[in-house]
Amino acid sequence: MILSAHQPQFMPWLGYFDKMRSCDLFVLLDSVQYKRNEWQNRNRILTTQGPQWLTVPVLHTFGQRIDETLLNNTTNWKRKHLHTLAQNYGRAEGFAKLMPRIEKMYAPNHEVLSQVNLASLRLLAEELRVTTRQVLLSENEVEGSASLRLVNLCKKFGTDTYLAGAGGMDYMDMTLFAQAGIKVIFQDYRHPVYRQRGPEFTPNLSALDLVFHTGTAAAQIY
Repeated sequence: MILSAHQPQFMPWLGYFDKMRSCDLFVLLDSVQYKRNEWQNRNRILTTQGPQWLTVPVLHTFGQRIDETLLNNTTNWKRKHLHTLAQNYGRAEGFAKLMPRIEKMYAPNHEVLSQVNLASLRLLAEELRVTTRQVLLSENEVEGSASLRLVNLCKKFGTDTYLAGAGGMDYMDMTLFAQAGIKVIFQDYRHPVYRQRGPEFTPNLSALDLVFHTGTAAAQIY
C-alpha cells in the first residue's frame, strides 16, 4: 500500500494530481507551516500575455500553519479571479461545463486559506477522475517533523511504501524510512503537451488550464 503527502495548494498543477492518483492514500498536510510566495496561495493560468498569477490574498504571520492562515477578504479577490478566468478561457472547449463549478466553489464565505485550497483541489481531482482517498493531517496528527512525520504517517495507516516528489531526495532522511522498513519511491512525472491558445505550449500551469482547454478529455491526457 502506497502513501503520499503534500501541502494543500491552490488550484494545483498536473503533477500534483499525478502524485495523488499514483498512491492509495493521500495525506493533505494542512497543519504544517505556511510558506509565503510559494504555491499555497497562488497558481498560474494562461492569458494572451502569457502566464499570469491567480493569487489568494492572505493575512500572514510568520510561523503560522496553513489551516491558521486567514484570508484577506477586504478586497473582492473572488470576483477578480472569476473575471480573469472568464476573460481568458471563455471560448475554451471546457468553459461551459467547468465555470459554473468554479463559481460554486468560490461562493462560500471562506475565512481560512486551507478551506479554499481543499475546495479547489477536490474540484480539479473530480474533473481529472482522481479517486484516491484523502485525509487531513490536522485530523491525524503524528509526532515528528519532516521525514519522521512521514514515517509515522506510514506507520499509522499501515502502509509499506512512501511516494515522494522528485525533489524529495534533496531533503528526506532516507535512513529513517529504511529503519522503519518503509520503501521510498520517487515520482517521475512527464508533463503532457495539449492544445492551448498561442503558438507555443506553456507547461506547469494550474490544472485548470488543461480542463478548460480540453474539457472531458482532460482525464485521459495528463
